Amino acid sequence: MKRSVLGLLVVVAAMSVNVTSFAMDGIGVDVSADFYNKYVWRGQVLNDDYAFQPGINITFDKFTAGIWGSLDMTDYGDNSGEFTEIDYSLDYTKAILESVDLSVGVIHYYFPSGEDTTEVYWGFAFDLPLSPSVTVYHDVDDVKGTYVSVGVGHSIEKIAELCPETPIGMEISASLGWGSESYNKTYWNNVVQVDESALNDLAVSVAFPVVLGNWTVTPSFNYVTLMDSEVRKSDAYNGTSSDYFFTGISLSTSF
Repeated sequence: MKRSVLGLLVVVAAMSVNVTSFAMDGIGVDVSADFYNKYVWRGQVLNDDYAFQPGINITFDKFTAGIWGSLDMTDYGDNSGEFTEIDYSLDYTKAILESVDLSVGVIHYYFPSGEDTTEVYWGFAFDLPLSPSVTVYHDVDDVKGTYVSVGVGHSIEKIAELCPETPIGMEISASLGWGSESYNKTYWNNVVQVDESALNDLAVSVAFPVVLGNWTVTPSFNYVTLMDSEVRKSDAYNGTSSDYFFTGISLSTSF
C-alpha cells in the first residue's frame, strides 16, 4: 500500500515538473484533489466521515490512464491518514456518430484491507439536451455481476460573480443505478440478502465551479438515496438510514 501511495505522489510530482514537455508531445494531464465529508459509492457508504480523494489522468489521443485514491482523514474504520482504496483505470473514448461517443475501459480496485476486484465497462454519451449517458460495468473477478448507470446533467456557465470577471457556474447532474442479481448478492448482504436484480441508487449533485487562475474550485452538495425496498433493508453500510446528504469541494487543473 505504501509503495502504491508513493507511486501516486511521484507521478503527480513528475507531471508538475514536466508540464511543458507533455504539452509539446500532445499529452494532456488532469490533476484533482477532492474533499468530502462522506464517501458514498453506488449507494454504499464506504466512509461515513471525512475523506481526501486525489487523482491524476493522463490523456493521449483517445486513451486516458488514471490513478485515483481515497484517504481517510479521521479514525473512522481505524484508518486515519491511510489510503483505503486506490483505483487504476484505462479508458478509450471515440466519437462513433456526430452526437454519440463510445467509451470502453477497465478499472482495477485495490483495497489494502480487503479483496481487490476488476471491472470492465462500456458506455455511450450523447450530445443532446441534458447530456444523457449510459454505462455498463461488469465485474470480471469473483462477483461476475453487472452494474448499469444512467445519467443526465446540465451546466450553466454563469449564475453569479465572485468578483468582476470571475463567474460562478452551476452544474446539475443525476444518475440512476441498477444492479444484477450476482452484483446485489455480493454488495447487499447484511440484514437481508438481496438475491435479485434491482434499482439500487439515485444520486443527485449540484456543484458551483469557480475558475481561479489555473485552478477550478468546485463546492458541491450531494444527495444519494437507495431505491429498492430490499436494498434499503439490507443497507450493509449504514443500517440506520438509506438517504445520505453530503458536501464536498474539488480542486482541479489541466495541463
